[in-house]
Amino acid sequence: MSINFLMGRETIEVPCTIEIENTFQSLHAHVDLDGDLAMNAGDQVLVHGDPVRVPYGQKITLRRLATVTRANRLDRAWTRLLARLELTELYEVSFSSGSKL
Repeated sequence: MSINFLMGRETIEVPCTIEIENTFQSLHAHVDLDGDLAMNAGDQVLVHGDPVRVPYGQKITLRRLATVTRANRLDRAWTRLLARLELTELYEVSFSSGSKL
């Protein structure tokens, strides 16, 4: 019996498309899940397969299988609370040297 079952979490396996770009203009990796699967706060996505290395100046697109683990109500509430607390940390940031103008 898995821990996800005991915690009230649902897991779904779904095919996905991965786009990875390593160029001067952009360094990113995007995962697009197939189907009309809405993601919520606290949900997790694990993409299966070997690690991918993209040489500088290239962009690749791959097809893989991903496992989506749905968050339960407690996980969603906890994620929202932490996100709000982390957002308030941004209020503490100052971009001035501290001297009066």
